[in-house]
Amino acid sequence: MKSPTLPIAAALCLMASGGLAVPARAADNLVLDANENLFYVLVAINAAGYDEGIKLPDNSPLRQKIREFVEQANPAVLPELKRFFAANGHRKTAAQDLSQYISWALSVAGQPDFGWRTRDVEVPPDAKILEGLAPLMIDLSRQLNLPAAWRQSKPVYDRELEKYHAPLVAMTSKVDGYLRVSTAGYLGRRFQVYIDLLGNPKQVQTRNYGDDAFVIVTPWPEPPMYDIRHAYLHFEIDPIMIKYGIDLQQKRSLLDLVQLSPLSDSYKNDFVLLASESLIKAVEARLDKNKGAVDMAMRQGYVLTQYFAEQLPAFEQQQQGLRFYAEDMAKEIDLKREIARISSIKFDAGPLQRKAQQVVVGEVERSPSAKVLDEAESKYKDKSYDKAKELYLKALEQRGSEEEHSQAWFGMGRIAAIQRQPDAAVRLFEKALGSSPDPFTKGWCYVYLARLSKASNEPDKATEYYKQALAVKDASPLALEAARKESQSVQ
Repeated sequence: MKSPTLPIAAALCLMASGGLAVPARAADNLVLDANENLFYVLVAINAAGYDEGIKLPDNSPLRQKIREFVEQANPAVLPELKRFFAANGHRKTAAQDLSQYISWALSVAGQPDFGWRTRDVEVPPDAKILEGLAPLMIDLSRQLNLPAAWRQSKPVYDRELEKYHAPLVAMTSKVDGYLRVSTAGYLGRRFQVYIDLLGNPKQVQTRNYGDDAFVIVTPWPEPPMYDIRHAYLHFEIDPIMIKYGIDLQQKRSLLDLVQLSPLSDSYKNDFVLLASESLIKAVEARLDKNKGAVDMAMRQGYVLTQYFAEQLPAFEQQQQGLRFYAEDMAKEIDLKREIARISSIKFDAGPLQRKAQQVVVGEVERSPSAKVLDEAESKYKDKSYDKAKELYLKALEQRGSEEEHSQAWFGMGRIAAIQRQPDAAVRLFEKALGSSPDPFTKGWCYVYLARLSKASNEPDKATEYYKQALAVKDASPLALEAARKESQSVQ
């Protein structure tokens, strides 16, 4: 086999003549760079059949040169690598096909054995699927001398990084100034922007793994600063909203009103996530002086955007940072006012499509119990009641708030009612009520107990439960409506 280092060296020499750019570090928690592991993995999948966008004019010339280099070298592992790629593709979109390989690249330690950076249980699920890629990467790296290819390609990346340095520093400085946040308050957290020149052009992919946020940007004619800023706003705002999650969860009943919006299920099921995204969109509208963006966000289902947009002018006039001011904004959400406002919205038929092909992986860090509850609710909606029950029980064993454990008891109560186990259902709903339930869960528990009492020919009990449901402050609008209507038919 021919030496794999010579063809690429000649091909890249002219391209790299623009000089070396030093990776930008505007602050300890801000990184702009190229990623060696990502380079290795993208070399591999380009050789194995990743052809998405290869004919687009916005490709970096480096991508074609790398493909020609691998084709000429013809490494012995290539047939097996192609089989692996073919077996692990065909997701909903080509961006999602690429996404899993990006996740894998960010999850491994790289040369020489491409082992996991963290414990197996902490590896992202989409990366874990590609566990068999490591031995193939070891062989490919050895047969192509990938470290040498990386060193020769790095100057090309450095030239691209120069385009991003000044805009990234300016953007983060402006956002931090507006929010009045200090990077010293987030010791150990990092916002990392990686430039990838071997992928399909015009993509922005984001990751949130523990304390690290990643933005991966493929070739663009100009840096996609709107999308990078959006990811940076999540990096700054999400931890703040999590901090005041208990206050926000008191308004959780508003989720009932967004179920017909074009939002993804993650927003329809997680009020803290929805509130955080709404605040981010309100901040973007203020930074861009674009009032129309608020209405657009509301029609898309980010239904607290208008509320936060009304609060931000007052925030701008005082001296507190958002980390402290957000508590007042969370507590002062007026449910009646927001219900009236949201009820008047005519939601868009579908989600907006941005120019960037975005894949968001990872989400706001939540308790283990909350994550299991999401899975349980999904199984419940699919009518997989036995599996849902297992997950609700698992949620009770996980670390979480009393409210979350109350939601697990409530979930099991619903299943018992569906499976015609009224005595068990009553006990489970009472367990939920005794576990510091949030208003949403509390209201619905009383409605279900009323229904069970009604079915047992205990009208007085049913009437009392309906009254208790109607007395729950900030209960779900649908629960209140059910209590009002059903109480009228109690004999």
